Amino acid sequence: MGATTSAPASAAVASGSDRVPAPRYAYVGCYTTTERGGHGEGIAVFRVDGPGRWHPMGVTATLPNPSFLALDHTQSYLYAVHGDLDQVSAFAVDHGTGGLTPLGSRPSQGTNPVHLTPTPDNRRLLVANYATGTLAVLPRAADGSLQPAEQVIQLTGTPGPDRTQQTGPHPHHIPFAPDQRHVLVPDKGTDRIHRLAYDAVAGRLTPADPEAVTVRSGAGPRHVVYHPHLPLAYVADELNSQVTTYTFDRTTGELAPRSWLPTLPSDYTGDSTAAEIQLTPDARQLFVSNRGHDSIATYAVRDDGTLLNPRWIPSGGRQPRFFALDPGGTTLYAANQSSDTIVAFHVTRDGRLRPVGRPVSTGSPVCVIFSTTGQAR
Repeated sequence: MGATTSAPASAAVASGSDRVPAPRYAYVGCYTTTERGGHGEGIAVFRVDGPGRWHPMGVTATLPNPSFLALDHTQSYLYAVHGDLDQVSAFAVDHGTGGLTPLGSRPSQGTNPVHLTPTPDNRRLLVANYATGTLAVLPRAADGSLQPAEQVIQLTGTPGPDRTQQTGPHPHHIPFAPDQRHVLVPDKGTDRIHRLAYDAVAGRLTPADPEAVTVRSGAGPRHVVYHPHLPLAYVADELNSQVTTYTFDRTTGELAPRSWLPTLPSDYTGDSTAAEIQLTPDARQLFVSNRGHDSIATYAVRDDGTLLNPRWIPSGGRQPRFFALDPGGTTLYAANQSSDTIVAFHVTRDGRLRPVGRPVSTGSPVCVIFSTTGQAR
Protein backbone atom coordinates (compact mmCIF):
# COMPACT_ATOMS: atom_id res chain seq x y z
CA MET A 1 0.00 0.00 0.00
CA GLY A 2 1.15 3.56 -0.44
CA ALA A 3 3.41 5.13 2.16
CA THR A 4 1.81 7.50 4.61
CA THR A 5 3.20 10.87 5.59
CA SER A 6 1.74 10.64 9.08
CA ALA A 7 4.32 10.47 11.86
CA PRO A 8 4.24 7.40 14.08
CA ALA A 9 2.49 7.89 17.38
CA SER A 10 5.79 7.18 19.14
CA ALA A 11 7.35 10.19 17.42
CA ALA A 12 4.65 12.44 18.78
CA VAL A 13 5.07 11.05 22.27
CA ALA A 14 8.76 11.81 22.32
CA SER A 15 8.14 15.50 21.63
CA GLY A 16 6.60 16.12 25.03
CA SER A 17 3.29 15.64 26.78
CA ASP A 18 2.13 19.23 26.16
CA ARG A 19 1.67 18.39 22.47
CA VAL A 20 0.39 14.85 22.76
CA PRO A 21 -3.34 14.10 22.33
CA ALA A 22 -5.03 12.43 25.26
CA PRO A 23 -5.88 8.73 24.98
CA ARG A 24 -9.47 8.23 23.90
CA TYR A 25 -9.78 4.48 23.32
CA ALA A 26 -7.86 1.62 24.91
CA TYR A 27 -7.48 -1.80 23.29
CA VAL A 28 -6.59 -4.71 25.56
CA GLY A 29 -5.06 -7.98 24.36
CA CYS A 30 -5.48 -11.08 26.48
CA TYR A 31 -5.06 -14.80 26.91
CA THR A 32 -8.13 -16.90 26.21
CA THR A 33 -7.00 -20.54 26.34
CA THR A 34 -7.09 -22.97 29.24
CA GLU A 35 -3.42 -23.80 28.67
CA ARG A 36 -2.58 -20.17 29.46
CA GLY A 37 -5.04 -19.95 32.32
CA GLY A 38 -6.88 -17.43 30.19
CA HIS A 39 -10.06 -15.66 31.22
CA GLY A 40 -10.27 -13.31 28.24
CA GLU A 41 -12.70 -13.51 25.33
CA GLY A 42 -11.01 -11.36 22.68
CA ILE A 43 -9.79 -7.80 22.18
CA ALA A 44 -11.54 -5.62 24.76
CA VAL A 45 -12.29 -2.02 23.76
CA PHE A 46 -12.67 0.77 26.33
CA ARG A 47 -13.49 4.46 26.06
CA VAL A 48 -10.98 6.44 28.12
CA ASP A 49 -12.55 9.40 29.93
CA GLY A 50 -9.53 10.09 32.13
CA PRO A 51 -6.90 8.35 34.27
CA GLY A 52 -8.49 5.26 35.76
CA ARG A 53 -11.86 6.07 34.17
CA TRP A 54 -12.46 3.50 31.46
CA HIS A 55 -15.84 2.49 30.09
CA PRO A 56 -16.23 -0.90 28.34
CA MET A 57 -17.34 -0.62 24.71
CA GLY A 58 -17.36 -4.31 23.87
CA VAL A 59 -15.14 -7.26 23.03
CA THR A 60 -14.16 -8.28 19.50
CA ALA A 61 -13.94 -12.05 19.24
CA THR A 62 -10.76 -13.22 17.54
CA LEU A 63 -8.62 -16.28 17.11
CA PRO A 64 -7.35 -17.48 20.53
CA ASN A 65 -4.86 -15.47 22.58
CA PRO A 66 -4.70 -12.01 20.95
CA SER A 67 -1.67 -11.42 23.15
CA PHE A 68 0.05 -8.43 21.55
CA LEU A 69 -1.51 -5.56 19.62
CA ALA A 70 -0.28 -2.72 17.42
CA LEU A 71 -1.90 0.14 15.51
CA ASP A 72 -0.64 1.30 12.16
CA HIS A 73 0.68 4.86 12.02
CA THR A 74 -2.66 6.31 10.90
CA GLN A 75 -4.43 4.49 13.75
CA SER A 76 -6.93 3.24 11.17
CA TYR A 77 -5.95 -0.43 11.48
CA LEU A 78 -5.14 -2.69 14.41
CA TYR A 79 -3.07 -5.87 14.24
CA ALA A 80 -2.85 -8.76 16.71
CA VAL A 81 -0.55 -11.74 17.09
CA HIS A 82 -2.05 -14.89 18.56
CA GLY A 83 0.09 -16.46 21.26
CA ASP A 84 0.82 -20.19 20.91
CA LEU A 85 -0.66 -20.18 17.39
CA ASP A 86 0.89 -19.12 14.08
CA GLN A 87 -1.37 -16.27 12.95
CA VAL A 88 -1.50 -12.47 12.70
CA SER A 89 -4.92 -10.80 12.41
CA ALA A 90 -5.95 -7.43 10.99
CA PHE A 91 -8.86 -5.16 11.95
CA ALA A 92 -10.24 -1.87 10.67
CA VAL A 93 -10.73 0.75 13.41
CA ASP A 94 -13.89 2.87 13.55
CA HIS A 95 -12.61 6.28 14.65
CA GLY A 96 -16.03 7.29 15.89
CA THR A 97 -16.82 4.34 18.13
CA GLY A 98 -13.47 2.59 18.56
CA GLY A 99 -15.02 -0.58 17.19
CA LEU A 100 -13.04 -3.20 15.27
CA THR A 101 -13.99 -4.93 12.01
CA PRO A 102 -12.04 -8.14 11.25
CA LEU A 103 -10.05 -8.14 8.00
CA GLY A 104 -8.77 -11.70 8.15
CA SER A 105 -5.49 -13.25 9.24
CA ARG A 106 -2.25 -14.54 7.76
CA PRO A 107 0.35 -17.08 8.91
CA SER A 108 3.10 -15.50 11.00
CA GLN A 109 5.63 -17.96 9.55
CA GLY A 110 6.41 -19.37 12.97
CA THR A 111 4.85 -20.56 16.20
CA ASN A 112 3.84 -18.40 19.17
CA PRO A 113 4.22 -14.89 17.71
CA VAL A 114 4.78 -12.52 20.62
CA HIS A 115 5.42 -9.08 19.14
CA LEU A 116 4.76 -7.07 16.01
CA THR A 117 5.44 -3.55 14.82
CA PRO A 118 4.59 -1.56 11.68
CA THR A 119 7.51 -0.40 9.56
CA PRO A 120 8.15 3.37 9.53
CA ASP A 121 6.74 3.67 5.99
CA ASN A 122 3.55 1.88 7.14
CA ARG A 123 3.81 -0.62 4.28
CA ARG A 124 4.63 -3.76 6.28
CA LEU A 125 4.60 -5.45 9.67
CA LEU A 126 7.55 -7.07 11.40
CA VAL A 127 6.67 -10.11 13.52
CA ALA A 128 8.74 -12.04 16.10
CA ASN A 129 7.87 -15.73 16.51
CA TYR A 130 9.04 -16.90 19.93
CA ALA A 131 8.80 -20.69 19.79
CA THR A 132 10.37 -21.24 16.37
CA GLY A 133 12.90 -18.39 16.54
CA THR A 134 11.83 -16.70 13.32
CA LEU A 135 11.22 -13.13 12.18
CA ALA A 136 8.76 -12.36 9.39
CA VAL A 137 7.97 -9.37 7.18
CA LEU A 138 4.30 -9.17 6.13
CA PRO A 139 3.12 -6.59 3.55
CA ARG A 140 -0.05 -4.57 4.16
CA ALA A 141 -2.67 -4.22 1.43
CA ALA A 142 -4.38 -0.92 0.59
CA ASP A 143 -7.43 -1.91 2.67
CA GLY A 144 -5.29 -2.64 5.74
CA SER A 145 -5.44 -6.40 5.40
CA LEU A 146 -2.29 -8.48 5.41
CA GLN A 147 -0.62 -10.28 2.53
CA PRO A 148 1.56 -13.41 2.76
CA ALA A 149 4.99 -12.93 4.30
CA GLU A 150 7.64 -11.84 1.80
CA GLN A 151 10.63 -12.54 4.06
CA VAL A 152 11.34 -15.01 6.87
CA ILE A 153 14.57 -15.03 8.89
CA GLN A 154 15.56 -18.02 11.01
CA LEU A 155 17.61 -16.87 14.00
CA THR A 156 20.47 -18.99 15.28
CA GLY A 157 22.47 -19.24 18.48
CA THR A 158 23.49 -21.55 21.30
CA PRO A 159 20.78 -22.03 23.95
CA GLY A 160 21.39 -20.43 27.33
CA PRO A 161 21.80 -22.37 30.60
CA ASP A 162 18.11 -22.44 31.58
CA ARG A 163 16.96 -25.80 30.18
CA THR A 164 13.29 -24.86 30.48
CA GLN A 165 13.23 -21.28 29.19
CA GLN A 166 16.24 -21.37 26.86
CA THR A 167 15.75 -24.27 24.46
CA GLY A 168 16.76 -22.36 21.33
CA PRO A 169 16.30 -18.94 19.73
CA HIS A 170 13.31 -17.18 21.34
CA PRO A 171 12.94 -13.61 20.01
CA HIS A 172 10.59 -11.60 22.21
CA HIS A 173 10.59 -8.05 20.81
CA ILE A 174 11.22 -6.39 17.44
CA PRO A 175 10.98 -2.58 17.80
CA PHE A 176 12.54 0.03 15.51
CA ALA A 177 15.22 2.35 16.85
CA PRO A 178 14.60 6.13 16.76
CA ASP A 179 16.48 6.33 13.45
CA GLN A 180 13.64 4.20 12.00
CA ARG A 181 16.19 2.02 10.23
CA HIS A 182 17.82 -0.24 12.81
CA VAL A 183 16.01 -3.01 14.68
CA LEU A 184 17.18 -4.74 17.86
CA VAL A 185 15.69 -8.15 18.69
CA PRO A 186 16.24 -9.44 22.25
CA ASP A 187 16.55 -13.23 22.15
CA LYS A 188 15.60 -14.73 25.49
CA GLY A 189 16.60 -18.24 24.41
CA THR A 190 20.21 -17.65 23.36
CA ASP A 191 21.21 -14.67 25.53
CA ARG A 192 21.79 -12.56 22.45
CA ILE A 193 20.47 -9.33 20.98
CA HIS A 194 20.18 -9.56 17.21
CA ARG A 195 20.93 -6.48 15.11
CA LEU A 196 19.23 -5.86 11.79
CA ALA A 197 18.68 -3.00 9.35
CA TYR A 198 15.44 -2.39 7.47
CA ASP A 199 15.59 -1.44 3.79
CA ALA A 200 12.35 0.44 3.10
CA VAL A 201 12.80 0.28 -0.68
CA ALA A 202 13.29 -3.48 -0.79
CA GLY A 203 11.06 -4.13 2.21
CA ARG A 204 13.62 -6.46 3.76
CA LEU A 205 15.59 -6.93 6.95
CA THR A 206 19.34 -7.42 6.65
CA PRO A 207 21.38 -8.84 9.56
CA ALA A 208 24.26 -6.65 10.70
CA ASP A 209 27.89 -7.77 10.95
CA PRO A 210 28.27 -9.09 13.56
CA GLU A 211 24.66 -10.20 13.54
CA ALA A 212 24.23 -10.36 17.31
CA VAL A 213 25.69 -9.22 20.62
CA THR A 214 26.05 -11.83 23.36
CA VAL A 215 24.80 -10.77 26.80
CA ARG A 216 25.27 -12.22 30.27
CA SER A 217 24.72 -15.96 30.44
CA GLY A 218 21.23 -16.75 31.71
CA ALA A 219 20.03 -13.15 31.43
CA GLY A 220 17.20 -13.92 29.03
CA PRO A 221 16.86 -10.51 27.32
CA ARG A 222 13.16 -9.85 26.71
CA HIS A 223 12.25 -6.26 25.76
CA VAL A 224 14.23 -3.18 24.72
CA VAL A 225 13.46 0.53 24.84
CA TYR A 226 15.52 3.29 23.21
CA HIS A 227 16.46 6.64 24.69
CA PRO A 228 14.78 9.24 22.44
CA HIS A 229 17.77 11.61 22.36
CA LEU A 230 20.91 9.80 23.52
CA PRO A 231 22.71 6.85 21.87
CA LEU A 232 21.46 4.42 24.51
CA ALA A 233 19.16 1.41 24.78
CA TYR A 234 17.77 -0.26 27.90
CA VAL A 235 16.94 -3.98 28.00
CA ALA A 236 14.78 -5.85 30.51
CA ASP A 237 16.53 -9.16 31.20
CA GLU A 238 13.71 -11.53 32.11
CA LEU A 239 15.50 -14.46 33.71
CA ASN A 240 18.05 -12.71 35.93
CA SER A 241 15.73 -9.76 36.73
CA GLN A 242 18.08 -7.00 35.66
CA VAL A 243 17.93 -3.96 33.43
CA THR A 244 20.99 -3.47 31.23
CA THR A 245 22.01 -0.13 29.73
CA TYR A 246 23.73 -0.31 26.34
CA THR A 247 25.46 2.27 24.22
CA PHE A 248 23.81 2.16 20.82
CA ASP A 249 25.44 3.71 17.76
CA ARG A 250 22.60 5.00 15.61
CA THR A 251 24.81 5.14 12.53
CA THR A 252 26.22 1.62 12.62
CA GLY A 253 23.76 -0.11 14.96
CA GLU A 254 26.64 -1.25 17.18
CA LEU A 255 25.67 -2.19 20.71
CA ALA A 256 27.83 -2.43 23.85
CA PRO A 257 26.83 -2.97 27.52
CA ARG A 258 27.44 -0.04 29.84
CA SER A 259 25.85 -0.89 33.21
CA TRP A 260 23.45 -3.20 35.05
CA LEU A 261 20.92 -2.70 37.82
CA PRO A 262 18.54 -5.16 39.51
CA THR A 263 14.80 -5.01 38.99
CA LEU A 264 14.17 -6.66 42.39
CA PRO A 265 14.99 -5.64 45.99
CA SER A 266 18.14 -7.29 47.34
CA ASP A 267 16.23 -8.97 50.17
CA TYR A 268 13.62 -10.58 47.91
CA THR A 269 14.12 -14.36 47.66
CA GLY A 270 10.98 -15.53 45.85
CA ASP A 271 10.52 -16.43 42.21
CA SER A 272 10.13 -13.52 39.83
CA THR A 273 10.85 -12.55 36.23
CA ALA A 274 11.16 -9.16 34.57
CA ALA A 275 8.64 -8.40 31.84
CA GLU A 276 7.83 -5.00 30.32
CA ILE A 277 10.14 -1.96 30.14
CA GLN A 278 9.23 1.61 29.13
CA LEU A 279 10.59 5.15 29.31
CA THR A 280 8.53 8.26 29.91
CA PRO A 281 8.39 10.57 26.86
CA ASP A 282 10.77 13.04 28.54
CA ALA A 283 13.20 10.16 29.26
CA ARG A 284 13.44 11.09 32.94
CA GLN A 285 11.92 7.90 34.33
CA LEU A 286 12.21 4.24 33.34
CA PHE A 287 9.87 1.49 34.54
CA VAL A 288 10.15 -2.32 34.58
CA SER A 289 7.46 -4.77 35.71
CA ASN A 290 8.23 -7.82 37.86
CA ARG A 291 6.07 -10.95 37.71
CA GLY A 292 6.25 -12.82 41.02
CA HIS A 293 7.36 -9.83 43.06
CA ASP A 294 4.30 -8.24 41.39
CA SER A 295 5.73 -4.77 41.31
CA ILE A 296 6.78 -1.91 39.08
CA ALA A 297 10.43 -0.89 39.51
CA THR A 298 11.00 2.82 38.86
CA TYR A 299 14.36 4.31 37.92
CA ALA A 300 15.23 7.99 37.72
CA VAL A 301 17.26 8.72 34.58
CA ARG A 302 20.09 11.26 34.71
CA ASP A 303 20.73 13.71 31.90
CA ASP A 304 23.48 11.41 30.59
CA GLY A 305 21.10 8.43 30.54
CA THR A 306 22.47 6.76 33.67
CA LEU A 307 19.87 4.96 35.77
CA LEU A 308 19.68 5.52 39.52
CA ASN A 309 18.83 2.75 41.98
CA PRO A 310 15.18 1.71 41.72
CA ARG A 311 12.16 2.13 43.93
CA TRP A 312 9.26 -0.32 43.91
CA ILE A 313 5.51 -0.10 44.14
CA PRO A 314 3.05 -3.03 44.07
CA SER A 315 1.37 -3.41 40.69
CA GLY A 316 -2.03 -3.74 42.34
CA GLY A 317 -2.49 -7.33 41.20
CA ARG A 318 -0.74 -10.54 40.23
CA GLN A 319 1.63 -11.19 37.32
CA PRO A 320 2.01 -7.75 35.65
CA ARG A 321 3.10 -9.13 32.28
CA PHE A 322 2.63 -5.74 30.68
CA PHE A 323 2.06 -2.09 31.42
CA ALA A 324 1.43 0.93 29.24
CA LEU A 325 2.11 4.63 29.60
CA ASP A 326 -0.46 7.00 28.19
CA PRO A 327 0.92 9.10 25.29
CA GLY A 328 1.85 11.98 27.61
CA GLY A 329 3.61 9.72 30.09
CA THR A 330 1.49 10.95 33.00
CA THR A 331 -0.41 7.73 33.72
CA LEU A 332 0.88 4.15 33.89
CA TYR A 333 -1.55 1.26 33.44
CA ALA A 334 -0.41 -2.07 34.91
CA ALA A 335 -1.94 -5.12 33.23
CA ASN A 336 -2.14 -7.77 35.94
CA GLN A 337 -2.62 -10.99 33.99
CA SER A 338 -3.50 -13.35 36.84
CA SER A 339 -5.87 -11.05 38.72
CA ASP A 340 -7.81 -9.87 35.64
CA THR A 341 -7.26 -6.18 36.35
CA ILE A 342 -5.67 -3.07 34.89
CA VAL A 343 -4.58 -0.64 37.61
CA ALA A 344 -3.86 3.03 36.89
CA PHE A 345 -1.04 5.02 38.52
CA HIS A 346 -0.36 8.73 38.24
CA VAL A 347 3.31 9.36 37.40
CA THR A 348 4.49 12.23 39.61
CA ARG A 349 7.19 14.71 38.57
CA ASP A 350 9.77 12.79 40.61
CA GLY A 351 8.74 9.48 39.04
CA ARG A 352 6.71 8.09 41.91
CA LEU A 353 3.58 6.10 41.11
CA ARG A 354 0.32 7.00 42.88
CA PRO A 355 -2.77 4.80 42.39
CA VAL A 356 -5.62 6.68 40.72
CA GLY A 357 -9.18 5.73 39.85
CA ARG A 358 -10.59 2.24 40.13
CA PRO A 359 -9.07 -0.96 38.74
CA VAL A 360 -10.48 -2.01 35.38
CA SER A 361 -11.80 -5.58 35.32
CA THR A 362 -10.96 -7.52 32.15
CA GLY A 363 -9.96 -11.13 31.56
CA SER A 364 -6.23 -11.96 31.58
CA PRO A 365 -4.92 -8.62 30.23
CA VAL A 366 -1.45 -8.90 28.67
CA CYS A 367 -1.25 -5.89 26.32
CA VAL A 368 -2.69 -2.35 26.31
CA ILE A 369 -2.49 0.17 23.46
CA PHE A 370 -4.17 3.54 22.98
CA SER A 371 -5.80 5.36 20.08
CA THR A 372 -6.03 9.15 20.01
CA THR A 373 -8.02 9.62 16.80
CA GLY A 374 -11.73 10.34 16.36
CA GLN A 375 -13.75 10.93 19.50
CA ALA A 376 -11.42 8.88 21.61
CA ARG A 377 -7.25 7.46 22.35
